[in-house]
Amino acid sequence: MNMEFIEALHELEKGRGISAEILFEAIEAALISAYKKNFGSLQNVRVLIDRLTGEFKVYARKTVVETVEDARTQVGLEDARKLDLNYQLEDIVEYEVTPREFGRIAAQTAKQVVVQRIREAERGMIYDEYVNREGDIVTGVVQRYEQKNVIVDLGKVEAVLPAQEQIPGEVYQSFERIKTYVVEVKKTTKGPQIMLSRTHPGLIKRLFELEVPEIHDGIVEIKGVSREAGARSKIAVYSRDLNVDPVGACVGPKGVRVQTIVTELKGEKIDIVNFSTDPQEFVANALSPAKVVGVYPKPNEKVAVVVVPDYQLSLAIGKEGQNARLAAKLTGWKIDIKSESQAVALNIIPQGQEEVYGNYEEYGEYEEYSEYDEFAETNNYQEYEESESAENDLTSENQRTAEGRTYQTYVNNDAYNDNESYDKYVEEPEAFINEVTENVTEGVNEKALTDIVGDLKTDALVMPKEKKKKGKG
Repeated sequence: MNMEFIEALHELEKGRGISAEILFEAIEAALISAYKKNFGSLQNVRVLIDRLTGEFKVYARKTVVETVEDARTQVGLEDARKLDLNYQLEDIVEYEVTPREFGRIAAQTAKQVVVQRIREAERGMIYDEYVNREGDIVTGVVQRYEQKNVIVDLGKVEAVLPAQEQIPGEVYQSFERIKTYVVEVKKTTKGPQIMLSRTHPGLIKRLFELEVPEIHDGIVEIKGVSREAGARSKIAVYSRDLNVDPVGACVGPKGVRVQTIVTELKGEKIDIVNFSTDPQEFVANALSPAKVVGVYPKPNEKVAVVVVPDYQLSLAIGKEGQNARLAAKLTGWKIDIKSESQAVALNIIPQGQEEVYGNYEEYGEYEEYSEYDEFAETNNYQEYEESESAENDLTSENQRTAEGRTYQTYVNNDAYNDNESYDKYVEEPEAFINEVTENVTEGVNEKALTDIVGDLKTDALVMPKEKKKKGKG
């Protein structure tokens, strides 16, 4: 060994972060094995490398004893004191036994040891780096498929994304950059083995921590995550600051924050709900987007009976029970969903209570549209004849015939579809009556005709006009 070799070891220390002292010790240990192998010695030996000059020496080590039984490992007390009077029994005496032809063997052994130690040290450093990142998110480049597993290059090491940890339906292209969750780091003989996941609920949590500064700063906290990878996820968030809306912070301006995460997960839907220590409120929030009438918990069984409006039952349950299943995972409660009609039948809520929540007048356009559509379909005399107004006012066959023509005249009148004439008729009902009456044959009861035309004006003109105004609003 020479100075160049020593300088190379110090360069490795600087460049690779491997301690030169560790390399020296490894070389010394390797030289001991090489000496015993090549020279067939059973002696206890020690190899010492000078850290400055690179010179090395081999020393045979013998134990000081009273009576020598094995000359290869023992030395008598008198012989030891010839070298140094201070030797005592059980002390170790060293004799230099460096062979002349040992230099070539030492150099070759040192090279092999250094290469091996560099490899082991790098593996150790990679393991130490990634073992502390278990449960964290990493970005890598897709390299290739091995059977169904995806090999991802993380820079210093290749990691494995197993088939069972891949999002169903996802296809990974070569050199595509993807974010993954570190599930486990193992130390093997071939180096550290890193297992990744794209389906772990922790991936959702880490992605929100990256995108939402309030979560990173600790103002907003993610209390729970439930996930069915590739389909839908729910997260419960809580704000430590009353002035910060946790849901709004996660959604971001115009939804940009959550949309970034949805894009990374290839379109997976994400529901963000408010966390609450009150089980009733939390369960109701977790079933979002469904509206909940009431939650009736059974704390001993940790079961919650949830009542929803009849028209919201399918939304609350979700496709193949997905929404209810995710809500149960998120809250930790078993959720039994009932519609209002079922709840009344089971006496969960009192009779009539459902009207408070289930009345469609709360959604005003439903009732209005229903009446309008019903009228719009009444374009024949027979349907009008059966109405309450016709039954009360039309008493004779002649009157019904004449007034039927009055009705048809009104319906077929071009002015009905003309906005300007439409407004004129509404504002001047008398002119409307006179104009329509002129087209009616004799034999009509004047009062009955006036009543019918008035009813037509009210039902057919005023209601559609109000509807049009609401539609514009």
